[in-house]
Amino acid sequence: MIWIYALVAAVLFVYAAAAVRIVRPFEKGVVERLGRYHKTHGPGLHMIVPFVDHLRKVDMREAVVDVPPQEVITKDNVVVTVDAVVYYEATDPVKLLYAVQDFYLAATKLAQTNLRNVVGEMQLDESLSSREQINAALRRILDEATDKWGVRVVRVELQRIEPPKDVTQAMHTQMKAERERRAKILDAEGDREAAIMRAEGHKRAAILDAEGRATAIREVASAEKFQEQTLAEGEALAVRSVFTAIRESEPDERVIALRYLEALKEIAHGEANKVFLPMEVSGILGSLGGIASLFTGHEGAKVVPLPAAPEAPATDAAEASGPAGA
Repeated sequence: MIWIYALVAAVLFVYAAAAVRIVRPFEKGVVERLGRYHKTHGPGLHMIVPFVDHLRKVDMREAVVDVPPQEVITKDNVVVTVDAVVYYEATDPVKLLYAVQDFYLAATKLAQTNLRNVVGEMQLDESLSSREQINAALRRILDEATDKWGVRVVRVELQRIEPPKDVTQAMHTQMKAERERRAKILDAEGDREAAIMRAEGHKRAAILDAEGRATAIREVASAEKFQEQTLAEGEALAVRSVFTAIRESEPDERVIALRYLEALKEIAHGEANKVFLPMEVSGILGSLGGIASLFTGHEGAKVVPLPAAPEAPATDAAEASGPAGA
């Protein structure tokens, strides 16, 4: 009897072990009953019917498909070596199991063919500078194609686009020549800008110098004008003062004759050989007697006026030579 119980216990243990299935958090379990789809289990502990149900686990994490390098002919007939990686994640485990036999192989071949189509429609320079455009176009094509497989293509990244060595060398030579050309253009533009700036500086300096000279001339002219006005005002004030003093002192003929003699003395000291006296000098000289009595101090002296000279035409003038004539 004991071996019967042991046999039953062993059968129950094997049955329980076959019935218990554990699905991890990043997986989903697809249950097939008698070869047909039955249901889908999420993460956790699940019981199935042994020998009737079969549980297939599907990894729902993001995975990578490595597209091997391949040669692609561009639009301008240049052979380049291209490889890429495709990132995808499962969205429907049932479609992933039943819609495609080998998803990894199918995705690899699909990526290779579409990569040749996308790069083949571009020229070499465009393909080298349009990585983002190629990635976006390839991701869109693969996502549409793999949607019926229960997979979503997250992104596609080109690892390299490598042209032949001779083309690479020619590109380097072209790039060097282009950089040298740009450097020469920049140097020429710099020289031009420097020349323009120098010319503008000279022009500005000349303008400032001319403005400075004009300002100096205006200031000098204004100063001279002010000086002349001041001198004229001073002379006018002096004349008015002298005239006022003379008028207030009420001079007689003797004072006038004395001032006249002083003026004649100044005239006689000049460099002229001849001195012309006005016709009125005879009348003024008539007062010399009175002036002489003032200097001699004789109180009883009388001033005898000289006889007036005969009238002459207005154009005639008395002529005297030197101080002796006076």
